[in-house]
Amino acid sequence: MKPKPAHPSADILVVDDTPANLQLLSDMLKQRGHKVRPIPDGRLALQAARRKRPELILLDINMPEMSGYEVCDKLKADPSLSEVPVIFISANTDILDKVKAFALGGVDYVTKPFQFEEVEARVETHLEIRRLRLELVGLNRSLQDKVREQVKEISASQIATMIALAKLAEYRDEDTGNHILRVQHYSLALAKRLADEEVFSDLIDDVFLQIIFHASALHDIGKVGIADTILLKPGKHTTEESAIMRTHAAIGAETLAAVLDSYPRNELIRMGRDIARSHHERWDGSGYPVGFAGDSIPLAARILVVTDQYDALRSKRPYKPAFDAAKTYSIIADGDGRSSPGHFDPRVLNAFKAIANEFEAIHEQLRD
Repeated sequence: MKPKPAHPSADILVVDDTPANLQLLSDMLKQRGHKVRPIPDGRLALQAARRKRPELILLDINMPEMSGYEVCDKLKADPSLSEVPVIFISANTDILDKVKAFALGGVDYVTKPFQFEEVEARVETHLEIRRLRLELVGLNRSLQDKVREQVKEISASQIATMIALAKLAEYRDEDTGNHILRVQHYSLALAKRLADEEVFSDLIDDVFLQIIFHASALHDIGKVGIADTILLKPGKHTTEESAIMRTHAAIGAETLAAVLDSYPRNELIRMGRDIARSHHERWDGSGYPVGFAGDSIPLAARILVVTDQYDALRSKRPYKPAFDAAKTYSIIADGDGRSSPGHFDPRVLNAFKAIANEFEAIHEQLRD
């Protein structure tokens, strides 16, 4: 009855130009239940390893045409074979030979003549190390997947919480309906169009697109700080009420800035702050709360200036009816700055004009 291997059967390449050694090692390893491929020279060994990667290689050093050192060097240079453990078996006893063997990537060195019990112990040890290493790699990958999934879940929950807060502000205003959702999709569509423009190609990438979709939902979050008597007033605001209503931009920006202080690397909060603060600023400097003009207005906010106004014009309010697509387009287009700076960044406005039909499709799909 054959002795059972200490570990599951392994595919082992045995390389030696001496037939007697090759036969002896092969027979002994086969008796332990391993699958053995005996190879008489280095070139054939490389071919066999590349054809089917072994789990372990026993490698003689002094062979004609290609030495064991050369074979090992080529194995380690091949990404598909570099992790295969190599045990040198040689009659060379000089310490420098052993140092060279380890320097080339060998994991062990057995001196001829050998005792098979020693070879067996070394073989089983390195097979076990290999199995444990592969298991560790698998566990690390699994852990990385779990961490990525948890980070993704955390990010999703953070986004969901922020959207919920934005919705809370929106729900206080019964006339806004799907305003937040439409603005999100308008903003994404407009940003995608701008990404095709050379001047914006370095600023708008996939990350920017993902962030602006979520951050745009926060543009009116400051309305939570506006009293119901003003926010829900069923008519035009007085001058004083308008001034109070306008503070929602600063309130939203200050709220998100406080969050950003705790999470300074959170780009979603950063863009949300910029949008909340500046989505009522105007290209010509006539907006609020600061009076920023031109490129001093963050790009994301310049996009929201168009998308927020488009939806406001298309929607019914206590003080105005809902305008149709043609009238809305005309009103926004009049701010293109051809004769004066205008309300809108001319490049953003040109992008809007190019995809106005997409805005109308989004409006129809998400109609209140």
